[in-house]
Amino acid sequence: MSRFFSLRRLWALLTKETIQMRRDRLTFAMMLGIPLVQLMLFGFAINTDPKSLPAALVAPTQDRFTRAMVTALELTGYYRFIVPDATATEAEEMIASGEVAFVVTVPSDFGRRIERGDRAQILIEADATDPSVASGAISTLSTVAQGALLREAGTEIAANEATNHGLSVIVHRRYNPEGVTQYNIVPGLLGVILQLTMVMMTAMALTREIERGTMENLLAMPVTPLEIMLGKIIPYLAVSAAQVTVVLLAARLIFGVPFVGSLALILAGVFVFVLALVILGYLISTVSRTQMQAMQLTFFFFLPSLLLSGFMFPYRGMPGWAQMLGEILPLTHFLRLIRSVMLKGADAATVAPTFAALWAFVFGLALIALLRFRRTLD
Repeated sequence: MSRFFSLRRLWALLTKETIQMRRDRLTFAMMLGIPLVQLMLFGFAINTDPKSLPAALVAPTQDRFTRAMVTALELTGYYRFIVPDATATEAEEMIASGEVAFVVTVPSDFGRRIERGDRAQILIEADATDPSVASGAISTLSTVAQGALLREAGTEIAANEATNHGLSVIVHRRYNPEGVTQYNIVPGLLGVILQLTMVMMTAMALTREIERGTMENLLAMPVTPLEIMLGKIIPYLAVSAAQVTVVLLAARLIFGVPFVGSLALILAGVFVFVLALVILGYLISTVSRTQMQAMQLTFFFFLPSLLLSGFMFPYRGMPGWAQMLGEILPLTHFLRLIRSVMLKGADAATVAPTFAALWAFVFGLALIALLRFRRTLD
């Protein structure tokens, strides 16, 4: 047998590693699962030019010129008028809550001005909390609307008058008039940082007990699974408080992100979100047997959250199935909450559905974690 190299020794090591990989099924699944998730998300779900954006139309007199313009906007693929007969009050509530991305307001004398050859105006209000969402749709406005009116007029005289007087499209980029990217990114970074650190640290807490062999001492104590879970997650709530303070101060003092809404409402949302995260991390720890497995599961959850929540890519640009997956991620709802409160000044009633979704995550994950903890220990 060679001292420097032996095929028998190499074969024995390969056999040993193969057996070890078969035993560590979770790691093997991650090796196949993560590339598959990346392929599916980047290949099908990611779209940097979102279309079919929900819009509301405020038009007291919907004449043929208004209908022609609305049809032309829909044919661009960017606009989808889900409320074609909204009032000004209804439209304001919908854009504030994020139900629509655009509000198109057509004055009552719009058609008469076109027929007389006067300068006609329309108002487009865009939700610019995410500047990338509105940019493509706004760039098509003037040309498309002008062409639609010329076709509807149908005569050379009307075309010459429209050319001389023109159509004035007034665009209001609501909540972020200058299109500053930091106003959208920095509040979202708070959620991303909290998710990465809170889930990972909590997931490794109980797993560390198992690896070090101290779980038996913990089980010998007269404590319930609920007490063990609370004892593991409460210290990390204090850690999250320090992170939140740093990020919010940096957002205001360094990046100049406006704080339009209530700070108390922001902190309440952060508390519920962090509570859901630490319970999720605890749930991961009941599945993992090693700290490496806990870290792998954390990143397996972190990747879809980063891509499907609307942080990196426009949420409305994703297909329907990807948006449905995004709805089951806590980060999606937290981003809606913090952006609505910080940038739009939303009140408690407006973000109540988001709070309800986050609390549903808290109670649902806590129930599964407690049930899973008992089965694991048995």
